[in-house]
Amino acid sequence: MSMSLRLSARRAAAASLKMSNAPARRCASQAAAGASGSNLPEQLKNEIFKAAHLPNPDPAADSATTTVVNEQAPYMVKTYARPGPMFVKGQGSYLYDLENRKYLDFTAGIAVNALGHCDPEISELIYSQAKTLMHTSNLYHNPWTGALSALLVQKTRESGSMEGVEAVFVCNSGSEANEAAIKFARKAGKVADPSGAKHEIVSFNNSFHGRTMGSLSATPNPKYQAPFAPMLPGFRYGTYNDVAGIAELVTPNTAGVIVEPIQGEGGVHVATPEFLVALAKRCKEVGAVLIYDEIQCGLSRTGTLWAHSDLPTEAHPDILTTAKALGNGFPVGATLVTGAVAEKIAVGDHGTTFGGNPLASRLAHHIVSRLSQPELQSAVAAKSALFVGHMKKLQEKYPKLVGEIRGKGLLLGLQLDRDPTPIVAAARERGLLVITAGTNTLRFVPPLTISEAEIEEGFAVLDKVMGVVAAGDN
Repeated sequence: MSMSLRLSARRAAAASLKMSNAPARRCASQAAAGASGSNLPEQLKNEIFKAAHLPNPDPAADSATTTVVNEQAPYMVKTYARPGPMFVKGQGSYLYDLENRKYLDFTAGIAVNALGHCDPEISELIYSQAKTLMHTSNLYHNPWTGALSALLVQKTRESGSMEGVEAVFVCNSGSEANEAAIKFARKAGKVADPSGAKHEIVSFNNSFHGRTMGSLSATPNPKYQAPFAPMLPGFRYGTYNDVAGIAELVTPNTAGVIVEPIQGEGGVHVATPEFLVALAKRCKEVGAVLIYDEIQCGLSRTGTLWAHSDLPTEAHPDILTTAKALGNGFPVGATLVTGAVAEKIAVGDHGTTFGGNPLASRLAHHIVSRLSQPELQSAVAAKSALFVGHMKKLQEKYPKLVGEIRGKGLLLGLQLDRDPTPIVAAARERGLLVITAGTNTLRFVPPLTISEAEIEEGFAVLDKVMGVVAAGDN
């Protein structure tokens, strides 16, 4: 870090400390400063300020946060458009920014922090393993890559999921897990037909499988693909939940089909059992590998270990990908395969420098042990019912604004009749973090450990914000 950056960071830290020691009350001048720093549309901002001062206005132009952001921004590739706050601390279901303001997090780092922020057991484990061994490379054995793989297979079998699961490839992220899955499917196709004709990969509209070139080629969204076209050859796209179109879509030239049992980024759309059963049947008919991308919907987010756990065995996948909650914020991913797929993968077919390192693997082993507990899964179902109950109240109270409720467990979507960006901003400036998905959809993926009181707190904020928005329609 340059001297100027170090100095700006120190000034910001000093300012933050001063703010954290100051009384929580805000005077009228502070509220005015917050208003000037707000990202809300002017009309919505004025309406909210008529009722009450914003408790968490986005950082003002002369704030400690803006000082640091402006110093650092020139050195960062501009691939993200971030809102004003800079988060420096987390605890449970809450985040705290540089100005020491508290936010209830209904996003969990996009379904990552399933066990909440800075879980004490996880923090202690990271510290312990970091003192012991962090990395050896895959040139050598370590005790935790195999232990994690064995546990994933064991827990998957116990949950009644993925019949025939036998082995795991451990990597660093969801995109990498999907890259491995695509490569494994292509290899299986090459084994079945050495001519190379059986190489096509099928995916579905509104899906999201990652941003690397292979996973991006399986993500048929012009917004993501257009800047990097042409995509890799051999990818075909179908309509999600269209049973009638499966026969024409999946052909003898299909090596693999990749599908999300619940589309997260695409708008929280749930695959019907009929669709997944028909898809699996067709894959067996033509000898294609069926891949379930459970990176967002897996690891008990739906109340069962995997989102497909309730499906009949004939709909189970040949490959399953996971990441996100697997590390609770630490980079790790995994690709689970059946024995029939594993036997087609040879030494040298795939690899990773950091994947399966002792630190990530030990951490994921601990997290899988906790996320697979029946008590946690039952609690997810109960909390899901509470979320849906609140959503139905919003639906009844604001019928023009709020539409369909979609999803399962604690992966839920609330369809709106307009761009939700102003609602997201207004909620944030009242201390609630929510995100979007698909077209005009609010997405809810909180920590699985969120309390009932925290759920009530969050919907009280959302109700107030929607009340302001609905009032503007009159």
